[in-house]
Amino acid sequence: MVTDVASERGTVHVVGAGLAGLSAALRLAEAGERVVLHEAANHAGGRCRSYEDRELGRRIDNGNHLLFSANRAALDFLTAIGARDSLIEQAEPVFPYLDLATGARFTLRPNAGRIPWWLFSTRRRVPGSRLRDYAVLWRLMRATRRDTVAALAPADGPVYRALVEPLSVAVLNTAPEEGSAWLLGRMLGLSFAKGGQDCRALIVREGLSESFIEPALRRLAALGVETRFATRLRSLTLEGTRVVALQFNAATVALGPADRLVLAVPAPVAASLLPDLAAPTEMRAIVNAHYRLKRPYLPANGVPFLALLGGTAHWVFFRGDVASVTVSAADALADEPAEALAPRLWADVAAAMGEPKAPLPAWRIVKEKQATFAQTPAQIARRPAAAGRLDNLWLAGDWTDTGLPATIEGAIRSGVTAAALAAGAAAVPDRRAKTASAASTGPLASLMTPPPVAEISALGAVPAAN
Repeated sequence: MVTDVASERGTVHVVGAGLAGLSAALRLAEAGERVVLHEAANHAGGRCRSYEDRELGRRIDNGNHLLFSANRAALDFLTAIGARDSLIEQAEPVFPYLDLATGARFTLRPNAGRIPWWLFSTRRRVPGSRLRDYAVLWRLMRATRRDTVAALAPADGPVYRALVEPLSVAVLNTAPEEGSAWLLGRMLGLSFAKGGQDCRALIVREGLSESFIEPALRRLAALGVETRFATRLRSLTLEGTRVVALQFNAATVALGPADRLVLAVPAPVAASLLPDLAAPTEMRAIVNAHYRLKRPYLPANGVPFLALLGGTAHWVFFRGDVASVTVSAADALADEPAEALAPRLWADVAAAMGEPKAPLPAWRIVKEKQATFAQTPAQIARRPAAAGRLDNLWLAGDWTDTGLPATIEGAIRSGVTAAALAAGAAAVPDRRAKTASAASTGPLASLMTPPPVAEISALGAVPAAN
């Protein structure tokens, strides 16, 4: 079956309903474009969504995310879909820690202003650290694309253990020995270096779907976007430098002269559709664990998350009677049986709650062996730009060359960029010669300047069976 969906300005087909695709579709629809959104799964959200877990009897997120107030693109997206108030936002930056090896608890408290006077206060910085130890953060912010984190940050001292290594693992989903110092430096420069006002933590109040996905779908529907689920893109038909047809599992969609395509799919899928595409090829795992507690729990300090040092778990989040654990850069754990991981990670949660002998409750282990691409210098060199050699195709996704780590912020920003290019190309026949000029003055011109960004959590895992 061949379907012709051409309109006066043409139609923009957005393939992939993760955050990159939703962001692109939203911006295009707001700019007056006719948009059709295609998704291979029966649901939207990709690696950022919630689902009902029968084992726990609760609705849980498939991964944990901690946004920063510097996440301008993410916050603008939430505002546009009417969900800005669905996040819990810190009044001031407070990051509680528990050292599982020693039992010590401490809290990092950056001050609000740009001058980091908090580094002079022993009560606000990492215990046992000296002012000069924080020079490593400056070195990371001056890193080149060839540098690894470990090359610029020697693996010793309290600042490395409590700040550099945890941030590298969480932000890059890659160990410091191979992680990109340039990407980590970008995150630091656009958050901590700008003061506490840009690194206040935000978490979703109910769930990822309730904040990011369901409101986005409602907003897209109100804007007239047609969304097609269970529609997997199998191949592209090319003629010269244009895509002329999309081969889906149940239909072929012909593209007219004015039709355009935003490909917002994972890197391996994009590479299979575009064999000459240079894209990241190495992936890294994330493991999450969810536990149903006997009663709702909130730490005494009122902060619903905790950074863990010296154990297996990296972060634990509390929402009602569910405790959720994240382990990033978890390739070594991803092959272990869930039955072995559940009690091992529960021991860290129980210690965090001050109940080290608490029995193992109902649990769910969530694994994703390809949660993000490996954010190493070699792999970031393979990130493609949004625009390539095809005149009517643009790429979006956290794996594209956003200049940011593979996070929610990067995914949304990539969608904004692709949307601006696609909208700007509508009235320009020779896209390769004139797209940038058209986009800079078109309906999405204000979106071409990337917003500041920082986010502490890599994109989470997709649910997998225990």
